[in-house]
Amino acid sequence: MLMRSTDPFRDFDRVAQQLLGAGTTSRPAVMPMDAWRQGDSFVVEFDLPGVRPETLDIDVERNVLTVKAERTRTNGDWEMLAAERPTGLFSRQLVLGDDVDLDHVKADYEAGVLRLTIPVAEKAKPRKIEITTGANDGAGDRAALTS
Repeated sequence: MLMRSTDPFRDFDRVAQQLLGAGTTSRPAVMPMDAWRQGDSFVVEFDLPGVRPETLDIDVERNVLTVKAERTRTNGDWEMLAAERPTGLFSRQLVLGDDVDLDHVKADYEAGVLRLTIPVAEKAKPRKIEITTGANDGAGDRAALTS
């Protein structure tokens, strides 16, 4: 299960980004994301247009997944008229529950969208539990329950 981490400084950072035109030096710019459960996996997508794949870095430590990316500003012999797209370091952390399999996370990057597929751990999947009764004939009656 994905857990939402609270960040009381996010609104302040958004205002600073609008005023300064980029991520602040103390905190990186925000990466928009969507997350949902699809069958036996959680899927998380981050919008990262203009980010080169070699600048992406994904780490897992305990139950915290960290995604980092960098978008550099193109320099040339011109006068900038508008600079609304943030550049610099982008970072996002997700606190994951104990019911995911962090050893089998898959990451795909296509058309500026980073997609992480995080499988549900086997221990967290619904399963049948067999119950035996103490019948005298030795064979026992069997029933199945869903946990």
